[in-house]
Amino acid sequence: MRAHTWLAPALITFLLALTGCAGPSVDQYQGNQPGFAPQEFFQGDLTAHGVLKNRSGDVTRYFNATIKANWKNGIGTLEERFEFDDGEIQYRTWTLTPTSDTTFDATAGDVIGTGTGATAGNALNLKYVLEVDYNDSKLALDVDDWMWRVDQRTVINQSTLSKWGFTVGTIQLVISKTP
Repeated sequence: MRAHTWLAPALITFLLALTGCAGPSVDQYQGNQPGFAPQEFFQGDLTAHGVLKNRSGDVTRYFNATIKANWKNGIGTLEERFEFDDGEIQYRTWTLTPTSDTTFDATAGDVIGTGTGATAGNALNLKYVLEVDYNDSKLALDVDDWMWRVDQRTVINQSTLSKWGFTVGTIQLVISKTP
């Protein structure tokens, strides 16, 4: 029986490590200002400028994007056009459907299923599965997308891309309302 005396401490350590990986909650930003209401910020013309990083943190691509955003009958549409430093152009159109005052569903052509978003204070957290081209096939990546509104015209965005729980890359960008 003494051979199993290591099992309980090892299991407790493993469970504590998993709990530590849970990540922040959007609710911790509840008191932060300015408030982030997607219906208000994602309205009209916006621009985005950012970088893609690999799992080692090395920048692998740069991009600029334009976003045309509008809301009709309570549903948001964000039409995005990305231009990468190597000349590649990508398009994505998001549909944001509120499910409460602070939560919404999000869909796009290259998103598998429906993403879920939540806001609190100046923060927005969106989780979804993105299908990307990789080595002549499709790869499904889990995306944990965090946005923080820093003023009336600016949002800082960081996305963590993972596969099987391992981070494979990140995206960092700034989104600005066009004056």
